[in-house]
Amino acid sequence: MTVRAMMMGFGFAISIFASDMAQAASFDCDAKELKPDEKTICDNRALNDADVKMVTTFELLSGLLAMGARGTLQDEQTAWLKKRQECAADAVCIKAAYDERLKQLGESYKNINRPL
Repeated sequence: MTVRAMMMGFGFAISIFASDMAQAASFDCDAKELKPDEKTICDNRALNDADVKMVTTFELLSGLLAMGARGTLQDEQTAWLKKRQECAADAVCIKAAYDERLKQLGESYKNINRPL
């Protein structure tokens, strides 16, 4: 399979998952103890959509990576979540965090088939 075909399939898969989960953040918005960033995401449709897109991209990418690279990806995700939490209720900061993470995940995806 060519890289182009994989990228097209990846984009298609994201659009399907995102449409199925259009109003579902990656965490329970009805939970009693939401952190400030989570509450802001639940209250803001654009941030909610960014969360769904990021989680879907992360999960699809995780499935394509070898075990060592998958561990690195998970460590990066954990660090990113801490960074997002530092935004507290600042929607602009949260949006910037999602934009940055989606860009990073996209770059990781592009590099999957590159020679070592």
